[in-house]
Amino acid sequence: MISSLHGVVLHAASDQVVIEVGGVGFSVAVPADVAHTARVGERLQLHTSLIVREDSLSLFGFAERDELEIFGLLLGVTGVGPKSALGVLSHLTVDQIAEAVTAEDDAPFRRVSGIGPKTAKLIVLQLAGKVHAPTPGGRSTTAAPDVTDQVTAALVGLGWSEKVAVEAAAKTIEEASEAERTSVPALLRRTLALLGPAQGGTRG
Repeated sequence: MISSLHGVVLHAASDQVVIEVGGVGFSVAVPADVAHTARVGERLQLHTSLIVREDSLSLFGFAERDELEIFGLLLGVTGVGPKSALGVLSHLTVDQIAEAVTAEDDAPFRRVSGIGPKTAKLIVLQLAGKVHAPTPGGRSTTAAPDVTDQVTAALVGLGWSEKVAVEAAAKTIEEASEAERTSVPALLRRTLALLGPAQGGTRG
């Protein structure tokens, strides 16, 4: 079982990366946020799941351990395969998934390509009690919520998926100065620089 990889990025596409580890290049299917931020020549660490089929071996990788755990839970839902589970994690953060399940709201899952109404309902039903929405008072940034929302909305308007937009904006805000945290244009410029001008948007 290959549970993690740490190596140099040889190639990055919209939904996969190739990581060289010990002279061997591993092709790994990844969520959109990982694909958009991976840079050729830079090191990358992923938590991985090896899916074995009769005619194939497929690696799926995630930046965070909790994403890998959610991936495993999604695979246990009737009608959800590896590609559909990856699609969910490309469009929704772990917290958004937990909030939707806790609220018994299947709408966010129905917006994921390949997830129909019946499967969306099954995700909510079968993940109930297995994931928990974040409690208030967790880690937060000092940027005003409306500023964060405006940056996220601008990125979504430019074609990035909501998950990529939310995570990129949060990362930018963590690294920004106090003055920049009150400026939507400044934060947007920094976030676009983080995402990379050569990357295309991921539309849901």
